[in-house]
Amino acid sequence: MATSRLPPATLTLKQFMRRQQVLLLYRRILQAIREVPNDSDRKYLKDWAREEFRRNKSATQEDTIRMMITQGNMQLKELEKTLALAKS
Repeated sequence: MATSRLPPATLTLKQFMRRQQVLLLYRRILQAIREVPNDSDRKYLKDWAREEFRRNKSATQEDTIRMMITQGNMQLKELEKTLALAKS
């Protein structure tokens, strides 16, 4: 009887890659938020980003996670465009 030596919570390669995508998106969003000039806006956006990621932390369906990554990237691009306009 062969049993797996891996712990029960081991991620598959696909899950690991998705996790890396999510973490990269989170870091990129926080980096963009650091560029926001107004302190109260920056705090609001930081709290919003943290809450969104926490709220969706338990998502496990591949399609749902892919959709959320796509939406997060679109929101990041929108934030970057807004910041670029504010600087010009």
